Amino acid sequence: MILETERLVLREFAPGDTDALLKVLGDPIAMQYYPAPFTRAEVDEWIARNQARYAESGLGLWAMLLKSSGELIGDCGCVMQEVDGRNEIEVGYHVRRDLWGSGYATEAARACMDYAFARLGATRVISMVRPENVASRRVAEKNGMFSEKIIFWRGYDHCVYAKHRI
Repeated sequence: MILETERLVLREFAPGDTDALLKVLGDPIAMQYYPAPFTRAEVDEWIARNQARYAESGLGLWAMLLKSSGELIGDCGCVMQEVDGRNEIEVGYHVRRDLWGSGYATEAARACMDYAFARLGATRVISMVRPENVASRRVAEKNGMFSEKIIFWRGYDHCVYAKHRI
């Protein structure tokens, strides 16, 4: 276990997480702000990429599980991203669509921001959100992040949401 919140546990991904994560990353509506929903093979690659991040830096997106049932419902975590020539700690998140509006993304992202500030010594964290992704923008705003600018990144415009350590 990496983090625990009131309702969630965040842990490293394991190979057996593919089926549950495919329900999130393979959903065409949940992934409408990505180039395409993920295939099963792409979910396996996503898990492997995050496992490599854990080994390299201790960072990555972590499996998001409901405490009440142990069910995997998404991912959230801290990853290093190069943005405008700077390495930044980004907090990213995905939640299974049938659970949208339950506050899980906000709760997990807040815990990850706190982790970045307290455990990683970050002075600033960001979230990269497509301008039309209103729900993810609200998650960032609920967690005290502000939209700093819009940049063209990885083929699309993205709002750079930021929060500085107080």
